[in-house]
Amino acid sequence: MRDLRVRKATEADREAVVDLLTTAWGGTTVVAHGTVYDATTLPALVAEQDGRIVGLLTYTLADGDLEVVTIDAPVRHLGVGSALLTAAIEVAREAGVRRLWLITTNDNLDALRFYQRRGLRIVGVTPDAMDAARAVKPWIPATGAYGIPLRDELTLELRLDV
Repeated sequence: MRDLRVRKATEADREAVVDLLTTAWGGTTVVAHGTVYDATTLPALVAEQDGRIVGLLTYTLADGDLEVVTIDAPVRHLGVGSALLTAAIEVAREAGVRRLWLITTNDNLDALRFYQRRGLRIVGVTPDAMDAARAVKPWIPATGAYGIPLRDELTLELRLDV
């Protein structure tokens, strides 16, 4: 992608961050592994092209790990997601953490392909986790991508201490 740059988000990016989260997640609340996040309060990386934000990754650093909470590249196959994930890996390494990890859902085949091609491995499955997420966000659909019932959370990780 021409002139793609990834940087840490600033307060000046707040409106664009809220817009990206709302478009992708139906709001700024994200539910994963039983945790409810307000993604606007998390550290974030933004991908920018020609002065315009074209992607977002939010994360947490805790217990020696970096968790990717959200990653959004509204226009696919342009390298935005790859650039964001690469930058997150660099943040993780600079922080001295031992792994980068994230949650996705069983229906998200495109994300599973994306992450596995970049070295992440599936390390856990939480059956029926979406039932708990729907208690917080009832608008989460019963059927996800490709007509697959949206039921389970999958944990993927990239070990950085090896």
